[in-house]
Formats: sequence, C-alpha cells, structure tokens
Amino acid sequence: MASATAADYGWTRSSSSGFGYALDLGYTLALVRGVRPDAVLGTAGAEQRGVSAGLGELIEQHEERLLEAEYGEEVILAGACTVRGEGGDWTLALVLGGDPGSPLLMDALSTGTRAVSHSSNGGKPLHFFQWYENGELRTMFEWPQVRSGSTPDELNAVMREVGLDPTDGEAPGVDRKAAVFALTERLTGVRVTDEVLAEAEFLTGHVLAEPAGSWESVTVDITDAHGERTLMQLRRDQL
Repeated sequence: MASATAADYGWTRSSSSGFGYALDLGYTLALVRGVRPDAVLGTAGAEQRGVSAGLGELIEQHEERLLEAEYGEEVILAGACTVRGEGGDWTLALVLGGDPGSPLLMDALSTGTRAVSHSSNGGKPLHFFQWYENGELRTMFEWPQVRSGSTPDELNAVMREVGLDPTDGEAPGVDRKAAVFALTERLTGVRVTDEVLAEAEFLTGHVLAEPAGSWESVTVDITDAHGERTLMQLRRDQL
C-alpha cells in the first residue's frame, strides 16, 4: 500500500493548478482498476466527444459547452485516461460540473474490481469519499467521523495516517481535501499530480445529469444558535 499523506497533495490548492477550476465548479474524480477509459465513459452514459490534451484543454471544452448551453441546463463534461497504479492499469475519470460518482454508477463501475472516488459540489460544503469493491460500498463519508458502508471502520487506521480523524472532527492543520487524495492513493496506488492531469490524454464525453430520485442517502449538517454541530446521514428508505 502506498504511503501518501495530505502533505503530498498540497498542490491541489495552488493558484497555478488547473485543479482549482474543478474545486470551484464541482467535480468527481474516480479511479477504476482494469476498466478502459471508453468503458468507464460508456457506463456513465457519456456521449463521447473526442480527445482532450490535458486538464487545461478539458477545462476549455467545458467552458465552451457552458457558453452553448441553454439557461438552466446542467453541463457535465467527463475526461477519462489510463494511469498506472496498484495491480496494473487504472482509469482516472475527472468529471467537471456534476456528480456522476453516484452510488448507482459506482456499483456498476466496481463490478469485479475496485473503484474509489471523491467529489465536491463546488461552492457548497459537500465533499464525499467512496470506496467500492465488486459492486459493494465498503466505506463512504462526507465528514470522516460520520461513515457508512459495509465496512465503515476498516480504513480508520489509514485515515489517521493520511491526516483524517475518524473519531473527533477535523484534524488540526490538515487540508481535508488533500488528505482524501492521499487516502485514495493508499487504496489505488495511483499518485495524482498536477503534472499527471496537465499531460493526460483524456477521452472526453458529455454526461447527462442524474435523474432526480436516484440518490441513496443524504448528509444533513446543522449548526444551532450555540454553535453546536449535528451531522446525520439519512438513507432514502428512511425518508
């Protein structure tokens, strides 16, 4: 298992990094072992559009699509490329402008293999991590101390090593997004760098927004007048 920590991913907050666009807009980054980029896009229902030479060109394509979109239309662009990781080739899929890292899609992508993803919805403070094995959700969280899945505590020791505290809120002085990148590397062996994204040859596709009602759970984050914070994860069948 790789030895990455949050310190290895400080570049994600750099003003010179193209990934800042994804953080501002909202993104999903998924890694799937042994599945080709075209198959990942096909599973996501993407309409393939061609090839993008690096993250910069992928961002340009997304901005062009935003200008062409009708008012209120959700524009989701995915780029998928091959990277080396633990056990051979993985596909790195970077989605701009939406969250196709949904439970339904991750079930399908991880059939017979491993898939790990993390995401953000941009300006709102929702940041999710998901680890799947052969169609089974093993661990998912928004906040490290509120976890779900069939093995919600299996990664606790690794989470501490990368800088996440699974028991008591935020670890002091740790960038949680950088730590989640490191946790993803621990599970995949894929070191994502600014250079890897800048030099990648992405197969691209437009993804349809996920229909309403297909979500499985939601995390409720409430802070009362006294500053006391309550985090609660509700499954769809509980509502």
